Amino acid sequence: MRIYPLLIAAVLIISSPVIAQQSAIPVFVADVELLDFVDEIEALGTLKANENVDLTSSVTERITAINFESGQRVKQNDILIEMDAAEEAALLAEEKFVVQEAQRQLDRLKPLIERGATSQSTIGEAIVELQTAKARIAAIESQIQERRIMAPFDGKLGLRNVSVGVMAQPGTLITTIDDDSVMKLDFSIPEVYLPVIQKGGKITARAKAFPNEIFAGTVASIDSRVDPVSRSISVRALLDNAGYRLRPGMLMRVKLQKNPRKALVIPEEALVPKGKNNYVYVISTNEQATTVSLEPVELGSRHEGKVEILRGLAAGDQIVTHGTLRLQDGATVSIKALDNGNPSLEEMLEQDLNNGKSL
Repeated sequence: MRIYPLLIAAVLIISSPVIAQQSAIPVFVADVELLDFVDEIEALGTLKANENVDLTSSVTERITAINFESGQRVKQNDILIEMDAAEEAALLAEEKFVVQEAQRQLDRLKPLIERGATSQSTIGEAIVELQTAKARIAAIESQIQERRIMAPFDGKLGLRNVSVGVMAQPGTLITTIDDDSVMKLDFSIPEVYLPVIQKGGKITARAKAFPNEIFAGTVASIDSRVDPVSRSISVRALLDNAGYRLRPGMLMRVKLQKNPRKALVIPEEALVPKGKNNYVYVISTNEQATTVSLEPVELGSRHEGKVEILRGLAAGDQIVTHGTLRLQDGATVSIKALDNGNPSLEEMLEQDLNNGKSL
C-alpha cells in the first residue's frame, strides 16, 4: 500500500511539464507602434474636366468638311468643321479689289494736296472710302471664320453628331471637347469641418473603375457660402490626370486629411470591449512563463483597421491580436506568430506550422 503515493508523486512530477505546456494558450501578438497618423474626412465627389465646351454652329450653313473623328485628341485652333463659304469668299475678293482701288486713289491725291491742286475734303473722302472697304473686309472675314469651327483648347473630343452635307442651324451640337489633363473634383463636406480645410490642402480619392488605385489631389477652392438646407459647403480639388484615365462625370470617394501627428497605434482586433470600456491583453515574459495582463486603454481615432491609443500603452509593448476569447487576466500563453499588419490570418497560421507548432 505504501507504493501508491510514491507512484502518484512520480507521475505528477513527470507529467507536470506536459500539463504546463498544454495549459499555455496559443496567441498571435503585435507590437505597439508609434506611427504617423491623421484624422480623415470622407465625402463623395463628381469629376469635371478642367475646361469643357459644347461646340455648336452659330450660322445656318451647309457642312462641307469634317476634319475629326469621335474621341480624337486635338490641339488648340485645329479646324474641326468647315461650312460652305463660297459666297463670302467672293465678297472678300471683291472688297479686296475695292481696297486696292481706294488705296491707289488716295496715293494719287496725296501729291495734289501738297501742291494745293485739290481740296482737303476730297482726300478725306478717299480716306473714308478706304477705311470703309477695310471694315467690310474684316466683317466678311468674320463671317468666314464663323463657318469654321475650331478647337478652343487642347483636349479630347466627344461623339461626332453631324455629317458632311448637313445644313447646320444656330445651336446645332457638333461635338464636345474636354480639357482632361487636369480634373476638377467637386464635393461637399459638413460645415463643422470648415476650420480644418483650407486651400492647398491634400486629398486622396478612389474610383470604382480603379479600385486598387489612389489618386492624389489638392484643394483649389472653397465655396463662399454654406448651403442653408444641408449645412454643407462645396469644395473643389484638382487632380492630375496624366494618364487620361479619369473621365468627367465619374463618382469618386474623397478623403481629406487633418491633424497629422505621431500616435501609438494597434490593430483593432486586439481590443477587448467590456461595456463602455476597452481593454487589451499585454504580454509579460519572465524566466518561468509568458503571461498576459488585461489593461484598460483610452481610444482615439480609427483608420483602416488601426486604432489610436491615447492612454494605457507604451511604444514597444506587445499585445494579443488573435486568441483573446480564450484568455483571462494572468493567463499563461505561448506566442505562435507576430502579426505585423501585413500577413493574413491564413499566412500567420502557415507561419506557425512552418515553425513546427500548431494551434
